[in-house]
Amino acid sequence: MPDSIPVIDEDLFSRESVRNARAVDDHVRELAPVVRLAREDIVVMGRFAEVSTALSDWRSFSSTSRPWHDPSSVRPEILLTDDPPRHTEVRLVIANALSPKALKHMAAAFAADAEIVVDRVLDSGSASFDAVATICRPFVYKVLPDLLGLPVRGREHMEAFGHMVWATMGPMNELFHEAMVGSEPVLAWVEECCNRENLDPGGLGMQMFEAADRGEITPAEAKLLVGILLSAAADTTVMTLGTAIRAFCEFPDQYDALRQDLSKSRATFDESLRWDSPSRMAGRLTTRDVEMGGHVIPAGTRCGLLFAAANRDPRRWSEPDRFDIGRNLRGQVGWGAGVHVCVGKTLAQLEADAMLGAMARRITRFEAAGDAEPWMTTIGHGPASLPVRIVAA
Repeated sequence: MPDSIPVIDEDLFSRESVRNARAVDDHVRELAPVVRLAREDIVVMGRFAEVSTALSDWRSFSSTSRPWHDPSSVRPEILLTDDPPRHTEVRLVIANALSPKALKHMAAAFAADAEIVVDRVLDSGSASFDAVATICRPFVYKVLPDLLGLPVRGREHMEAFGHMVWATMGPMNELFHEAMVGSEPVLAWVEECCNRENLDPGGLGMQMFEAADRGEITPAEAKLLVGILLSAAADTTVMTLGTAIRAFCEFPDQYDALRQDLSKSRATFDESLRWDSPSRMAGRLTTRDVEMGGHVIPAGTRCGLLFAAANRDPRRWSEPDRFDIGRNLRGQVGWGAGVHVCVGKTLAQLEADAMLGAMARRITRFEAAGDAEPWMTTIGHGPASLPVRIVAA
């Protein structure tokens, strides 16, 4: 008979736990394949085998609800909170717009924007600077809204909006309420900029409304899809690029390997996703009793799949704490898996090609110039600030 699920009383989502998320999540992973959090009354899984299995089984682990799910939250309620067949229909609209063929023409624009960002870094002559504020955010916060066709006015709200969206994925604790301070002007901007009349006719956002014109989705769903692209595609890339730069400081040999072979830019980005995932956890709801790792998870249980811990599971990865761009990354769950695998993967990889390539060609070395400060959200994970020094090529 399967064993009962072990229960722990630790708060995985406190301020201190968020600051030490890597150690906290890895600790939970090593306790057992399945663990119940007494404070939150949810079940979490942190081992690669269980997480990857759950991600691939949408019939047993539904996305229609999850821990702390609030249909009225600031996060657009579409795609991430759907199961097939509706998920399949809606996803196809975005997948077509974000296909390699559709985005191929953006590579040159992304590369040009990345060069401008690196130019500013090199021209500043600063002895040290915050890589997130100076490299990662300026790049992503330019190329993504440009691609979507959003108006320039109001883009300064992107960081706050991303913070709010990540906050909705965790419990309504102190960090949640801090993220929601000053939300009214931010949400008013999102509401306005995602309207059809405010979008560039040639942008990706307008393609969502053109799909509505064809009857593939409703106009309301089209607007939600613009919002989900804005909320889901920005800060995951910001955090992953920031994590890559942090890794370059700790593993300079791997940055050298990238500089010697720029074709490894996507492998570098993927390894950054694995080494310290920008999403600590994905939520699911069991639709039936499911046996996992010798434990039965009852139907109707809200579950957390610990991406970051699974991507560092020593049962799956050799030397998981080492950043290695030559690693075989087959199966890493930083992109998700199954029907909910990241639909924006091609977009993120094109951004990575541009920025990692621009840095590698013109910056010889990154060095830490202080301690990184983490994003203070319960689920979103990565450096909010990253003091570095560089040596120009």
